[in-house]
Amino acid sequence: MRRLISVLLLAVLSIPFARAAEPYEVGRHYLELPFPQPVETGAKIEVREFFWYGCSHCYAFEPALNRWLGKLPANAQFVRTPGTAPKWLTQAQAFYAFESLGVTEKLHGPLFRAIHDNKQRLDDEASLAQFVGGLGVDANAFRQAFNSFGVRMRVEKARKMNEDFDVHSVPVIVVDGQYLTSPAMAGNGEAATKVVEFLIRKAAKGRKGAGKR
Repeated sequence: MRRLISVLLLAVLSIPFARAAEPYEVGRHYLELPFPQPVETGAKIEVREFFWYGCSHCYAFEPALNRWLGKLPANAQFVRTPGTAPKWLTQAQAFYAFESLGVTEKLHGPLFRAIHDNKQRLDDEASLAQFVGGLGVDANAFRQAFNSFGVRMRVEKARKMNEDFDVHSVPVIVVDGQYLTSPAMAGNGEAATKVVEFLIRKAAKGRKGAGKR
């Protein structure tokens, strides 16, 4: 009987340590998606941000996110996907036009700053073409890319992805197609990057255990 009590006591005392081993709580700091989605990054853990240029919370997240991207784990790959709510579609189209022209890094930050710091209204093709032209990108090339079949198809693919991941607000980050977190869930942008690191490790462990992908 004494031995049984000792075993039960040890088990009870071990519970807090077991919980402490996982610093973030599912349902609070992150969600486990009920229907995991395929990833596009092969052997690397996919880290996918959903964002909208007009979103002040997305802009506020940028500094912490960019600092973290400077030390992105070697086993992970970062991907951006624009949100596709009806009023966001024009800027989603612009994002893929940037990508098709190879000027995303040149224009991504400046577009955020123009909208949020300079209060510019950049939500139609004409204003966006003028904006990119002012930064040394051929405005006509931008218009061609903006209206291209390839860009429209990528926007449609992003719309389907937003739907599959049930994205209704931004910014959110989905790790390996199965875990979702955000600055709002984590507490702030810096905390969100820590949760993402934890989820990368969790996903890598899950892949190794399941031998998947």
